[in-house]
Amino acid sequence: MPHSYGSRARTRHMFAKKFRQKGPIHLSQYLRTVKVGDYLDIFADPSVHKGMPHKFYHGRTGIVFNVTKSAVGLRVNKLVNGRIIEKRIHVRIEHVRPSKCQKEILERKVQNEAAKEEARKTGVQVSLKRTPKLPKEGYYLPAAGGDGEITTIQPLPFSDLV
Repeated sequence: MPHSYGSRARTRHMFAKKFRQKGPIHLSQYLRTVKVGDYLDIFADPSVHKGMPHKFYHGRTGIVFNVTKSAVGLRVNKLVNGRIIEKRIHVRIEHVRPSKCQKEILERKVQNEAAKEEARKTGVQVSLKRTPKLPKEGYYLPAAGGDGEITTIQPLPFSDLV
């Protein structure tokens, strides 16, 4: 058979719904609020052909730059000939979902604000920088015997039993 170069070529599993996930789209997908600057993951829904992104963008994360009544404009980075280009694409709302890439950053921001407020109250200086996991503290093992006396053991001398 001739080789296929279509826009949906080699997407057998990518553009297929999972087992027991078939059927119409939930209305919550359409009622989701999206604002400019939000991070969204592009995840093409194969049951909706209109406004479907190209297979390259499936699984990528983009930042919203435009919102229309049925679609969103996203800024997505693409590697082209060794350089990264910022592409601007419009995708229907069925093919995007909120990204979790900023979740830890936002949680850390809230914790830092709470730590700063606590530092203002107590007057203790607090470092808000992330630090790598430090090695464990050193410690001494207790002696093997209960009395604390160290005993030296010797090997038995060899004896030929023949």
